[in-house]
Amino acid sequence: MKVWILAGALALAGMAGAEAQTLAAVKARGTLNCGVSQGFAGFSTPDSRGEFCGLDVDYCRAVAAAVLGDATKVRYVPLTAQARFTALQTGEIDVLFRNSTQTFLRDASLGLNQGPVNFYDGQGFAVRRDASVGKVQELDGATICVAQGTTHELNLNDVFRARGMKFSPVVFERIDTMYEAFYAGRCDAMTQDASALAGALTSARDPAAYRVLEETISKEPLGPFTRNGDDQWSNIVMWVHYALLEAEELGVTAANAEAQAAGANPTAQRLLGTAGEFGSRLGLDNRWAFNAIRAVGNYGEVFERNVGQGSALKLRRGLNGLWTSGGLMYAIPFR
Repeated sequence: MKVWILAGALALAGMAGAEAQTLAAVKARGTLNCGVSQGFAGFSTPDSRGEFCGLDVDYCRAVAAAVLGDATKVRYVPLTAQARFTALQTGEIDVLFRNSTQTFLRDASLGLNQGPVNFYDGQGFAVRRDASVGKVQELDGATICVAQGTTHELNLNDVFRARGMKFSPVVFERIDTMYEAFYAGRCDAMTQDASALAGALTSARDPAAYRVLEETISKEPLGPFTRNGDDQWSNIVMWVHYALLEAEELGVTAANAEAQAAGANPTAQRLLGTAGEFGSRLGLDNRWAFNAIRAVGNYGEVFERNVGQGSALKLRRGLNGLWTSGGLMYAIPFR
């Protein structure tokens, strides 16, 4: 028994050692392998030229800019809900930015590290306007489209059972197939993160024929995932997010980052690499945050461009606003 325990311990130690090489592997490869969704409007979807864009995509670009100095050095890996965590566990991708909900079981059982929340969401329902459904309670007995391998399946069962409601699930492996089925009338409602539903409806043949109910049934804190045992890499992903938030608090934008770096604000100087030695603590160039911000802008710019008022989704900041504006977004101090 002791031999097996020792062998297992050595195997885990070897795995941890291998996982600790993510930064070195990315630098040697010259490309960041970033896991994204197969198509969520506002988060990650190919545009008319086949180039990925969205909030999650901008985070991939920001990490690439921080690590490699070039936001274009990204290989996007579109993943289903079922395949996303396996792709990270096996090393197919370096980081997962795929509107993935952070939960206790995912944190404790997947061998993965949950990064900071970069989007606060909630599970909602899309329905046809002519169905005259105004709240979730009116979906009792409905047929509901839901994606397989998501927290949405669990939430749907929990909430409907707790409320004494019944429903008939229609489960799909692929999100795009689920959308097609809903638009074709195979189900009375479709459930997903409210932001994803809003994005999906923008691509419907007749967007005005559908609506997303205002009521949500869950907390869906979305954020990146990295592998356990590689604290350096997880810290890089975490601090890129905080850099984008700190930039918004300071008024640093993609357009004025150069001027702000030469300014008199000591916090901006530390953030942008003209004072202190913050980059070396992460194994990066001292202009890592500057490069990320120049590439994608601050968090507010990323939000507004992809899902906010400058996008087709027109989502309000709400919980995703800065703490100074009543939201939950709060950057850990750069000092």
